[in-house]
Amino acid sequence: MFTRILTSALIAGASAGFLAALLQLAFVQPVLLQAELFESGALVYTPGTPWPQVPFRFDPLRDGLSILFAMLVYAGYGLILVALMSLAEEKKAVITARTGLLWGVAGFVTVHLAPSISLAPEVPGGAAADITARQIWWFATVIAAGVALWLIAFGKGWSVWMTGVILLLAPHLVGAPHPATLNGPVPPEIAALFAARALGVGLAAWVILGLLAGALWASDAEVQEAT
Repeated sequence: MFTRILTSALIAGASAGFLAALLQLAFVQPVLLQAELFESGALVYTPGTPWPQVPFRFDPLRDGLSILFAMLVYAGYGLILVALMSLAEEKKAVITARTGLLWGVAGFVTVHLAPSISLAPEVPGGAAADITARQIWWFATVIAAGVALWLIAFGKGWSVWMTGVILLLAPHLVGAPHPATLNGPVPPEIAALFAARALGVGLAAWVILGLLAGALWASDAEVQEAT
């Protein structure tokens, strides 16, 4: 069982991470480079400032490390996802490539969408609260969202489902840490574009992760039944 989980998770995670890295280089990195111009003071934002034009830049070391880091991160996500799939299978859930898509969307909601409702992805140079407070709130929100989706998906009865809903809402009712003043040098349009593209890349990567993990898990099951 452990070998089956490890194999499915690493293959699916590394593949999804590689895709995520390519999408980040194509869509997110250009926005980061634009933000860095304002963060460094090379450009100063005032109303009417032209949209900054940043030429495509390829840094083999930086880009290579970004790809490696993304593959490692999504391999970790894959291990968690496949382990949960194995638990769900014990509860008579059917794991296939198609249901894997739903698992991937659930992972995106848990790790990306739920926290971003109150704490959007932050572009470098933007005003931000204390990083420790943000990290604590982010981890608490991810855990609450993950447990909530599990209860909603596999729980029985309104009391369990309502507990899941309350867990989804609780971190946002408590409130995410925000800066006392809005004084970041980065234009809000660039910050908004960064958040949108970061979430879009996250959704694509998680869908691929769930699809591959479900397909590999189902394929391994068929091989075991055949032997």
